[in-house]
Amino acid sequence: MFNNIPPITRNIIIINVIVFIGTYFLGNQVIGYLAGFYPFSPFFHSWQIITHMFMHGSIMHILFNMLTLYSFGPILEQTLGEKKYLILYFLSGLGAFFLFNLWNFVEAQQLTNELQQLGFNVNAYLSGASVGFSGDAASVLKQKELLESFKGIVATPMVGASGAIFGVVAAFATLYPDSKIMMMFIPVPIKVKYLMPIVIVVSVYLGVSGNGGGIAHLAHVGGALVGWILARIWKKHLYRFN
Repeated sequence: MFNNIPPITRNIIIINVIVFIGTYFLGNQVIGYLAGFYPFSPFFHSWQIITHMFMHGSIMHILFNMLTLYSFGPILEQTLGEKKYLILYFLSGLGAFFLFNLWNFVEAQQLTNELQQLGFNVNAYLSGASVGFSGDAASVLKQKELLESFKGIVATPMVGASGAIFGVVAAFATLYPDSKIMMMFIPVPIKVKYLMPIVIVVSVYLGVSGNGGGIAHLAHVGGALVGWILARIWKKHLYRFN
């Protein structure tokens, strides 16, 4: 069965599994080196915009992502051709990284402004200098709360192929809008053209509201947006350039 999967999808799955196993044995050093950190974080490296797509935090995380890719990827790979499919996958992953960190930038700037107004030197803190709190007890408490939120942005890595895979699913929904799929907890098949917008709206809400539960929902939106745009462009000339 595995040999029947088209080569790009098959190799992406293989690489993800290998990286997941390697991360399991090597631990936090690999995560800190390959996971995707906020671009203005001291932990960020340029290659992370690609390598984060092959990192996963748990067996359920990688299992869900790879099963989704296995379900939608082969059809798109055969429809678009290997070159376009590969472009779709990686540009969707980059779009996920960009949108997620654009929102991170907005939040980080707001936190930075609030901290600086209270007398805390954020730039010195990021450079590794020892920075203390100043002001009365209430001000110090507020600074500590804001700093914890700021640390959550600069020190929490983004991992997973979800953004790239959301791009694949969005492209599938664009090219095959009337296809019906079964979803967990939904007892009847539902057309993907109805399901995808619902998923995106929910993802936007969870990402902006901060109720995401540690999931990078805006990364999903970024990946889906790129997948939708590319599929819309290619749909007009699908058979001319394959």
